[in-house]
Amino acid sequence: MTSYTKDPDAIARLSPEAFRVTQQSGTERPGTGALLDNTAPGIYVDIVSGEPLFASSDKFESGCGWPSFTKPIVPAYVSELRDESLGMVRTEVRSTHGDSHLGHVFPDGPRDRGGLRYCINSASLRFIHRDDMQAEGYGEYLDQVEDLT
Repeated sequence: MTSYTKDPDAIARLSPEAFRVTQQSGTERPGTGALLDNTAPGIYVDIVSGEPLFASSDKFESGCGWPSFTKPIVPAYVSELRDESLGMVRTEVRSTHGDSHLGHVFPDGPRDRGGLRYCINSASLRFIHRDDMQAEGYGEYLDQVEDLT
């Protein structure tokens, strides 16, 4: 079993935007994330730890301006915390081992797929195409990625 940790070398390589989002709990501007319109088959992993977080088969267009997913690949790799910032109560989503701020989860997702919307910053994610998953050590998750082409 793979071990995931908060990698200082990965943190040092982050772009200023990815650092602000993942390490300072920032939010990228809506509609600006590089992965917002990605429809390729694969998985999304924590840019800091490599934890597998979301599968392309669980991604959907929510219209919110950030990549949205119905559920995590491995629920244990996603921590949910109460967030009372900005004068409201929300549920923050962080990677469990990397402790990266990912975004928030809301109860307004597709009802037929569980009803949740994981609203995630592109800057916190690295996309691994299905064709590269085996070589990069994520082969055990291939069954969660459907062919969308």
